[in-house]
Amino acid sequence: MLRSGGGRAAVLLRRQVASLVSTRGLAAGAGKAQAKQEDVQVPLPMYGVPGKYASALYVTAVRGNVLEPVEQELKSVVGAADHDSVFGQFMKDPSVPKDVRMKAIQDLFGKQSSYSDITKNFLAVLAENGRLREIQKISNAYSELVLAHRGEVKATVTAALELTAEELDGIKTALKGHLKPGQVLKVEQKVDRSIIGGIVVDILDKHIDLSIDTQIKQMEKVLAENL
Repeated sequence: MLRSGGGRAAVLLRRQVASLVSTRGLAAGAGKAQAKQEDVQVPLPMYGVPGKYASALYVTAVRGNVLEPVEQELKSVVGAADHDSVFGQFMKDPSVPKDVRMKAIQDLFGKQSSYSDITKNFLAVLAENGRLREIQKISNAYSELVLAHRGEVKATVTAALELTAEELDGIKTALKGHLKPGQVLKVEQKVDRSIIGGIVVDILDKHIDLSIDTQIKQMEKVLAENL
């Protein structure tokens, strides 16, 4: 797996995003608000194709001083794809010709759109590179970077039933002990009926599976290997 913060591919991708913004005369945050690209540090290591694009967008958004507006705009696009089956299928279909993708994105998010210029042009980059189907994962990765930028760490706690306040507080206390000084924990609770019992915790790049279902599967595996 490739770390999105480094490497030639990541650098070229960041330049593509930034170049598309500037060549169209839409560079946001010109003047004092704009910093050199090399001065912007990605706060978290991001992996895979979505991580690379999220990191490239993060660098460009920081330079344009539109970090949080871009996050909300990405979420808006993802929401539209979820609620509109035609638009959602268009975003996911890799067989749509490049020129059709480009024109559709221009028609939807062109001059009349209220979206920031950086978001408009980032969507154009995704359309040009055939990566519109990655928008959900890119949006999630970008949100993680925004949280890290604010010194916040998101943890997702999944259980079969909604946890009590006391149970959730106990988990928060345990997780806070592993944060760096100055970091703030943000916990999101999810319910998954398929989990027999126990919990599953996702925090940063760690996946902690303490569910009974997983323990049973591990036991079955051990028994199968030894019988």
